[in-house]
Amino acid sequence: MLQLEWTVPDAPVKGYVWQALEPRGIVLLSHGFGEYAGRYVEKYHGLIPALVGAGFTVYSYDQRGHGASEGRRAVVDMHVLVGDHLKAREALRHQPLPVFLLGHSMGGLIAAASAVRDPRGLRGVILSSPALLVGEDESPLKKRLAPLLGRLFPAAPVKQLSTASLSRRQDEVAAYESDRQVYHGKVPALCAASMLNLSEGLWRRYAQWHLPTLVFHGSADTVTDPRGSRQFHEAIAAQDKTFVEFEGGYHELLNDECRAEVRELILRWLGERTP
Repeated sequence: MLQLEWTVPDAPVKGYVWQALEPRGIVLLSHGFGEYAGRYVEKYHGLIPALVGAGFTVYSYDQRGHGASEGRRAVVDMHVLVGDHLKAREALRHQPLPVFLLGHSMGGLIAAASAVRDPRGLRGVILSSPALLVGEDESPLKKRLAPLLGRLFPAAPVKQLSTASLSRRQDEVAAYESDRQVYHGKVPALCAASMLNLSEGLWRRYAQWHLPTLVFHGSADTVTDPRGSRQFHEAIAAQDKTFVEFEGGYHELLNDECRAEVRELILRWLGERTP
């Protein structure tokens, strides 16, 4: 499978495309916090090769401050990342094939925000363990102070994510911990504050969501809140909507014990919505 470079106009990101031989659709994939697009080739149960083999050309890019893209490591504003995603979608508008969004974790929040802002040209959206409900268990004082801290000290480390919470498979956790392209530090203040702000502002707009949607989450996920996926599924107005909760599943379900079932779910859902 050949990986080619792809340019997202006016966005300082490193883009990639994996072309299907006889494409039936396009998937724009958004990776999660701290990682990079190429992880979805070797890890995530070979998701990108599986998509390409099923006839879906995959476009993706390393978010600002991640992977091979420019920017201070992980010190990113979610609203800016949503702008990059909209630019990526604009670059795909000339394609005659149906376009689907697929976002994991932080990338799920970005994909959801992008679809809310402009649903045009999309055939559907897939959200994997999305960060839709952020800071629900934080104190009101911390929430009020978050924007100030993000502005004054954007790189200040505020939260450590547990790698042990990524998967029930120790080999997958070890692979993540040894991956030098992954950012292994704490979540910076700007990232945390803007994620909180973006997620909170979207809830009032989900009632206007009519896109076909697949959401899945692990019930034991402690990195992103599965309650957010449940509430999102209830909130959106789409007639074609599916929510699957994997009992006992951790955050990276495609790297977890249920990885084969999750990949099959994605491929089946996409296949049922393309010619």
